[in-house]
Amino acid sequence: MTKQQDIVEELIEDVVDAATSGLVPRPAHGTFSPFRYPVFRAIWIANLFSNLGSTLQSVGAAWLMTELTTSHKLVALVQASATVPIMFLGVFAGAIADNYDRRMVMLISQVGMLVVSALLAVLTYAGWMTPYLLLSFTFGVGTGTALNSPAWQASVRQQVDPEQLPQAIALNSISFNIARSVGPALGGLLISIWNPAFAFAINAVSYIGLIVVLLWWRPEARTINARPILPAVGAGIAFCARSVPLRRILIRGFGLGFCLATFQSLLPGVVNTSIHGSEVDYGIMLGLFGIGSILAAPSIGPIRRRLGLEGILALGASLYIVALLIAAAGHTLVAVMPSAFLAGVSWVLILTTINTAVQMRSPDEVLGRCLSIYQAVTFGGMAMGAGTWGTLADWKGLPFALHGGAVLLFVSFVVLRFIAPMPRPGEGVLRPR
Repeated sequence: MTKQQDIVEELIEDVVDAATSGLVPRPAHGTFSPFRYPVFRAIWIANLFSNLGSTLQSVGAAWLMTELTTSHKLVALVQASATVPIMFLGVFAGAIADNYDRRMVMLISQVGMLVVSALLAVLTYAGWMTPYLLLSFTFGVGTGTALNSPAWQASVRQQVDPEQLPQAIALNSISFNIARSVGPALGGLLISIWNPAFAFAINAVSYIGLIVVLLWWRPEARTINARPILPAVGAGIAFCARSVPLRRILIRGFGLGFCLATFQSLLPGVVNTSIHGSEVDYGIMLGLFGIGSILAAPSIGPIRRRLGLEGILALGASLYIVALLIAAAGHTLVAVMPSAFLAGVSWVLILTTINTAVQMRSPDEVLGRCLSIYQAVTFGGMAMGAGTWGTLADWKGLPFALHGGAVLLFVSFVVLRFIAPMPRPGEGVLRPR
């Protein structure tokens, strides 16, 4: 191999490795190398369609609530109802993921979400949906997500070799953001042509592919040190509490999650009330959010190398503040469109960095519990934030709530930067065995 070829390969590796570099030792292969594993490839493709269906349902539920009520609080609670189960049930789901066959846990949760989504579609089509019934169904889907997520994320180690884990995590994040970029616009179009029931029905169908793949997959049996659920939960909490890097990451995740809920929870109200937009306009805004997320993903590594963990979080928070200020001031679709793009960029910069940092600092025997605790803390903060910002919008108006979210994000970031600094490069990172 010539020297020029060596240089070219090194440059290519720097580019494709961008999404995961800086947190762990340099991976042996490129970002797309996990696709060489048939199981990972099949699950990734099936999960992409499932994510697309989930995005359609989220768009449909949020818009349907704007048609059922004028309350900003109830509209914001659509997002909260989907994330509250992660806060309250997530730690138990993590213990279940560590105590049982993760494939079976995923399979059961997928079947449950299919049933709930199908019922939601039928009742909406029949015209029997009410605001609180809608919240009940989104809570049911959120419960399935809470059960599925720790098992799914932890099972990645059963799909690829240890050195491929960072790339696999990045690819799963890309799958979610692809669905987020395409799904909202498609959801808005479907709702405008027919009604939200069609989006709910498509979501129900989207679970079938992943269920089929999980039935086909036969992973090598794990060594499971099963223990009662409550002691297992306690052991996971104790581990996260003893680990100084994890403890600081979780504190930052909660603070950022509470503030990140502002844009997502109030966006339906911004489109419906501030700019008097349609379902398609709402889909366009969420589509721009997803596009921002996808375009930002390859830049995470270079930004992290240049700015460090604190720097990339500061950049993400700054962009989110700008997005909130634009959304508060805009009165037309064109005026508020940049806010969705910037919010999407910020979202992936912050959450991908924090999520990967947790995974790289959690041993396999408690991985499910560590991930569930992270999700409970971060998404619990989002659920609390959604309710708070929705209540504030009802009390003082949407612009006031959006400005309040921007101010709190700035103040909390500055304070937590000193109370709970992010880990130093390599601190607490587990090396593949």
